[in-house]
Amino acid sequence: MNNKTKKLTVTGMLCALAYVAAAVGRIPLVLFLKYDPKDIIIAISGLIFGPLTSFLIAFIVSLAEMITISENGVIGCFMNIISSCSFACTAAFIYNRKHRLSGAVGGLFCGWSCQVVVMILWNYLITPFYMGYPREAVVELLIPVFLPFNLIKGGLNAAITMLLYKPVVTALRRSHLIENSMPFDRHTPN
Repeated sequence: MNNKTKKLTVTGMLCALAYVAAAVGRIPLVLFLKYDPKDIIIAISGLIFGPLTSFLIAFIVSLAEMITISENGVIGCFMNIISSCSFACTAAFIYNRKHRLSGAVGGLFCGWSCQVVVMILWNYLITPFYMGYPREAVVELLIPVFLPFNLIKGGLNAAITMLLYKPVVTALRRSHLIENSMPFDRHTPN
């Protein structure tokens, strides 16, 4: 199998896993907001293949969610894409520039921070339209509801991504689906 075919295969597998995580892994976290672990898989894909792969998986999974399991339609799809990309693409972009453990940790921390800031802004701008709340009611929810939700969500995503990245890369390497010399792994102990 050539490298392009392997990359497409792994990307498809990660895309399917991210969708399954979104479909069956939803956990109510803060009031009406639910956490799903799809961003972990999207971030791992970005750490392996770069931020464009994170974007593509976030886009495909969000579209699939919209068609099958989402209750929020097109606006929910855009919110999912923005949320996933602000975390995973930021982490992948920073790690792509600095292929070390410190780059992965810094990228995930920046992705977490970016996701929190972006989602507070997007909730302020978009939530009144898709939930039918007046903007004043949404403003009252920003600090006590949306901020803790996004802090917890981003923190879980970053921590679990750090725990799962090396085992996932090791399994993919043993399956000969990715190259043996992934930069992150040269700088971490076995």
